Amino acid sequence: FGRSDPPETPAVYDTEVERIGTLADSFGLDRFNLVAHDYGGFLGLGYVQRHPERVMRLALLNTRAHNIFRPWFYHFSQGQRWVANHAPALLRRLPLRRLHHVALRPYRTLGCFDERLEDEYLGWMDTPRGRQAFVDFFANYHVPAVPTLAAGLGRIGCPTAIIWGDRDRYIPFSTARELAERIPHATLTQLTGGDHYIMEERPDEVTAALLELLARPCVVSRGAGTPPGNFKSTSPANP
Repeated sequence: FGRSDPPETPAVYDTEVERIGTLADSFGLDRFNLVAHDYGGFLGLGYVQRHPERVMRLALLNTRAHNIFRPWFYHFSQGQRWVANHAPALLRRLPLRRLHHVALRPYRTLGCFDERLEDEYLGWMDTPRGRQAFVDFFANYHVPAVPTLAAGLGRIGCPTAIIWGDRDRYIPFSTARELAERIPHATLTQLTGGDHYIMEERPDEVTAALLELLARPCVVSRGAGTPPGNFKSTSPANP
């Protein structure tokens, strides 16, 4: 994604989570503040539970986190996974960039993407390697809720900010409320009317919430964290 080359290792959840630590290592960071949006929040939640000693503060923005998408997108994502596993050649032949360009139309209207940013965001889909990375990602993507992530929310010890646009078309606001209620030391910033790409749509308010988080005293856990393990799936719940 973005400016990173597609990984050589499979895009399974445990491997994806550990990429966060690998990235921090490459910058020479033993401890760091972690701001995670969308899929990044799904990974970031796993990382802070497994490596609490490394995360100084945590921000989660419009992410499925431990939960699931809204029902329509949950089923769409399940369909993508099925096609990636059973008809990968078909998925590689689809005009992926064009389809995503159409899907991003509402966000261009909101000012979240301009031509340059969208080109960087979607350009890799036009390359053979990028198409294969797309297939590999969705073939391994875990769509159902993850009870182990939910069970670990109460053990997150670092200052945490939940920053959320409450009109996200993919993720229900109930996920934000649950995160704020179950994570100790968590605050909730509800951005009324905000959609999924909240940091692009409402940058000033998101920045203000992040600065408030950074001003909070840092508390780093010395615990060993939760070891990686197999997921147990649950059925979709109502938003």
